[in-house]
Parts: sequence; structure tokens; C-alpha cells
Amino acid sequence: MKKIAIFLLISAAASAAYAENTRYITDKLEVTMRSGESNQHKILRMLSSGTALELIQTNTESGYSQVRTADGTQGWVITRYLEQQRSARDRLATAEKQLARLKAENKTLNRQLAELSKQNQTLSATASQLSAANEKQSKEFARVKNISANALALDSENATLREQTRQLERTHQALQLENDSLRDRSDRDWFIVGSGVILLGMIIGLIIPKIRWRKKSDWSSL
Repeated sequence: MKKIAIFLLISAAASAAYAENTRYITDKLEVTMRSGESNQHKILRMLSSGTALELIQTNTESGYSQVRTADGTQGWVITRYLEQQRSARDRLATAEKQLARLKAENKTLNRQLAELSKQNQTLSATASQLSAANEKQSKEFARVKNISANALALDSENATLREQTRQLERTHQALQLENDSLRDRSDRDWFIVGSGVILLGMIIGLIIPKIRWRKKSDWSSL
């Protein structure tokens, strides 16, 4: 086990040393644009790797192609240096830019996802509250509906009671009138009886003295 560990440490150290001394060949290249189809012709300019050129014609025998730059300069370059796609360095730079853009978009999307998740939680809580409120409102509506039904029944019952009350009031008024009539009649009867009693008393008061006087006269004659 110790030998294996030592071997792994030595291998790791050797790999690290090799990585520190490793270098890569750059793909940066400069191509000469000449006035003719040989290296003997005048150099018009140096074209760096990745320069876009318009292909005018190609001479397979000389191995040169006539091209035009974006600013209108025309010349000849070696055909084998021309490719139909951009250089690996440019493609890598573009890919790195796209990767950076995708990472930024991914970061933005993750942030938006987090916000949407938070909003979803808030909406879920709101939905739960609304559901509870709706259930409460349904119960309240049922209670009000029940109260309304009871109110209609009570209103009908109250109407019946009001009619009975009116009938009782009419009966009461009739009885009161009858009582007033009876009271008047009783007063009148008592007045007549009282008058009769008074009159009878007066008559008796007139008769009794005469009866006593006669008795005395009768006794004196004896």
C-alpha cells in the first residue's frame, strides 16, 4: 500500500511538472498577398489568420488564388491557406462568446426561475387563502339563505299575527263599546233605582208620621 501511494505521489508530481512546461503552438498565421502567382512577386500586404476574403479565381497549376479584401485590395495568396470556414481560433473565440452568453442567459433564467418559484409559492398561498375565503363565503351565503328563508316564514307568520291582532283589536273595540253601553245602562238603572228609593223614602217619611199620629189619637180616645 505504501509503494502504491508513493507511486501515485510521484506520478502526480511528474504530471504537474509536465503541465507547467507544456506549451501549445498558436494558430495565429500571417499569409502574404502578392501581386502575382509566385513568391517572386511583390508583397502587397500581410493577411492575418481569420481575415475574410472574396475568392475571384483559383489556378490549380500555380497553387495560387486571386482574392479581394473587404477594402477592395486584390492580390494572390497560396490556395492551401484558404478555408471555407473560419479559423479554429476564431471559431473558438465565437464559441467562448456564445458560451459566456449562454452562461449569462442561464444565470438570468435561474434567477427568473427562482423569482417565478417564489411567485408560485406566493400565488399558492394566495390561492389557499382565496379558497378558504370562498368556503367561508359559501357557508355565509348558506347561512344568509337559511336566514332569508326563515325571514320569509317569519314575515308570513307576522302577517298572520298582524291580521289576528287587527281582528282582536276590532273585537276589543266592539267589547269596549258594549261595555260602555252596559256601563251607561247600569248607571241609568242605578239612577232609576236610586230615584225610586229616594222617592219611596219620601213617601214612607210622609206616611209614618200620620200613622203615629193616628195611633196616639186612638189611644187618647181610650
